[in-house]
Amino acid sequence: MAEHEIEPIRGLPGQLPPGERILWQGSPEWRTLARTAFHTRGIAAYFAILTGVALVTGAGAFGVVATGASGIVAVALLNLLAWATARGAVYTLTDRRVVLRIGVALPKCINLPLASIGSVDLAMRPGGNGDVALAVEGAQALGYAALWPHARAWHVARPQPMLRSIAQADRVGAMIARHCLAAQPGGSFSPAAAATTGDLPPKAIAA
Repeated sequence: MAEHEIEPIRGLPGQLPPGERILWQGSPEWRTLARTAFHTRGIAAYFAILTGVALVTGAGAFGVVATGASGIVAVALLNLLAWATARGAVYTLTDRRVVLRIGVALPKCINLPLASIGSVDLAMRPGGNGDVALAVEGAQALGYAALWPHARAWHVARPQPMLRSIAQADRVGAMIARHCLAAQPGGSFSPAAAATTGDLPPKAIAA
């Protein structure tokens, strides 16, 4: 039995403390996750080129078929991994913290107190979903490999947890930012237009 199958509350490691409320929960959309985190379109294009090269160079029917079949299998496996990753992930916002329950074989929960989040960054994609990256201040024991693919790309030295491929990411990002500012009264909030890009860097919506 998987650990998350016996959760007292979906996506959380235990019961909420008295007074804490869940404000939002969501999970990645697996098709978008497959394209953006597992780069299925790029892999498909790569194998299509290899198949074309094999065809042009006279590699023979077996070589062409084997190359094309390898590409189909690779993309299918990546899509399966994206589906399993999205199925095993639950992002939760409460009025005190952000919780990421992630992992396929070894699920784990990462608790991010709102007071520890220094900025909330947003990248929107066509179709309405997007990514919300959270920059954590102070000492942190977050490993990039342990977070991936729920981590902002290329931020390896100081990993930034990221809510990937979520619906209405602009609304969720603004909600997280507002509650972070409530936990850090000295901050400032300035909603930004969403960046319609396939990858980060996102627009900062709180700091």
